[in-house]
This record gives sequence, C-alpha cells and structure tokens, in this order.
Amino acid sequence: MSAVITTRGLTKTFKSHTAVDSLDLRVPQGVVYGFLGPNGSGKSTTMKMLLGLTRPTRGEIEVFGEPLTPQSRTRLLPSIGSMIEAPPGYGHLTGAENMRIVADMLDLSSHQVDRALATVRLTEHKDKLVRNYSLGMKQRLGIAMALARDPSLLILDEPTNGLDPAGIEEIRTLLVQLAGQGITVMVSSHLLDEIDKMADVLGILSAGRMIFQGTRDDLFQHSIPDLLIETPDPAAALALGITATPVTGGIRISGTDKDQTAEIVRRLAVAGVPIHEVRRIQQSLEDVFMDLTGRGGLL
Repeated sequence: MSAVITTRGLTKTFKSHTAVDSLDLRVPQGVVYGFLGPNGSGKSTTMKMLLGLTRPTRGEIEVFGEPLTPQSRTRLLPSIGSMIEAPPGYGHLTGAENMRIVADMLDLSSHQVDRALATVRLTEHKDKLVRNYSLGMKQRLGIAMALARDPSLLILDEPTNGLDPAGIEEIRTLLVQLAGQGITVMVSSHLLDEIDKMADVLGILSAGRMIFQGTRDDLFQHSIPDLLIETPDPAAALALGITATPVTGGIRISGTDKDQTAEIVRRLAVAGVPIHEVRRIQQSLEDVFMDLTGRGGLL
C-alpha cells in the first residue's frame, strides 16, 4: 500500500528534552493506524508536527507523497481533518451553530456540514447546546468538524479519552467505518487493548522513539507467550531445576520456544512428573508491549 504519511529521522527537542527522537513513520493509505504509547511518549508532539503546528528540530515529513513545508502546508491541509487534545466547540452554542462557524471558516457547503453531522450520528442533537452534550457527543462533534471538509486523512489525538465503555465502542465503530470508506485514520491512544480492536497497523512509541511498527501479527512475533504446564506436583517439576513460577494447578514458564518446550516436557516425563496439559497463555496487546519494552513501566 502507498503511504499517506512518511517521516524520516523526525526529531523534536525542547531545550534539554527530546520529545520525539529520530522517528521513521509510515502510515499506509486507507487503514486505521494505531499510534500507541504511554502518556508523555511523544504522540501529541508528533501529530502536531504532522499538521505543521510545531516545527521539527530536524527530519523530514511527507504527506500524500509531498514534503510538508510552510509553503505546501496551505495546499495540503484541506485534505486533512484533525482533532488534537480536547474536542473543539463553544458550549454556549448549539452543535449546528458550531458547525456553521467551521463552515464559514473553511468555505464549506451546508451539504458538507449535514453529511458530517449525519456520519457521527449527531443530526438529531444538532440543535442542543454543546454544554449539555455528553463527553462522547462532544468527541463526535469534534470528529464532525474534522470530517466536514471531506478529508482523505484524519488525525485524531486520544479521541476516546475519558469516555465510558459505550462511548469508546461508538467512536471505535465510527473510525473503522471511516477507514472502510477509504479515509486514512491515524489515531493515538495510551489504551493498547482498545486500539487493538480497531487498528490495521500499529506504531508504538516509548520515550520518543519508535520501538515497533507493523501489523498486529508482526507485533506478536516479537514476543513468545508464557507456557503453562498443568501438573498436580509442581514441586517435583521445580526440583528438576526448571526455571518456572509455581501457579495454581502447575507451573508457568517464560521465553521458551518450541524446541525448549519439547525438552522441558521430555525432562518432566522422564522424571515421572505427571502432566495434565501443556498450553500457551493467550496474550493481550498490552502483554506483548510490556515484553517488547522490557517491562519498563506501566501504561
């Protein structure tokens, strides 16, 4: 797939702190790209640089195959919708009035506004004051503002932040639908398992550096799931010198490939240790992330 966003060596330094460090980013066309990492990892700074809101210290950015410069930014931005940090909107105005302000600023038609409101399912609430919106409705209004110009690329920073499970699912369903319509969606979050349910491609930041970029299957190849051996005599298994953790009903072993697993099972069988079951423990995206980063801190 062709890339909608490409960066090379993208770096942003604030005085003595490097927020983004030599980032090589590739966002393919027509996917949901999950941009992951703990708070403070550099996600928001990266997105601001992609939109031309913050100037890189060094490095290159290409959007739609064209270098992003102060001169090209004006030409490229009409094809990009964004919501960075808090959702926009004036609380004392209705949703429709807020959308009209956006339409006047961007010279959009009423049809574009109506279609954006319908896409995020706010048509029936458009005449309510925004201060009376739920947080999920405010997030959807922000996405409607980003969609009104019919963008080819949507950049959203933490669009599910603060939402309850129902609101998160609603935003997730919307973003997947937008990608299905051909819009490239780049969405940041510190909620790994949530992004796992919507993203086609993942990029994981840690301390400003890209530690992984690729598909979910690619990511899971970087980590070996723990092995669970169910036995009624875990003490006998541990007495053989096998490095394992006793758990209810057996032992748990980390970092064993297929050959090592076969050897462990052989040793247990030769020693007469009863084995009821041998299986891998299913991993979540967060489990793999922790393994990949050496368990260097929780998200």
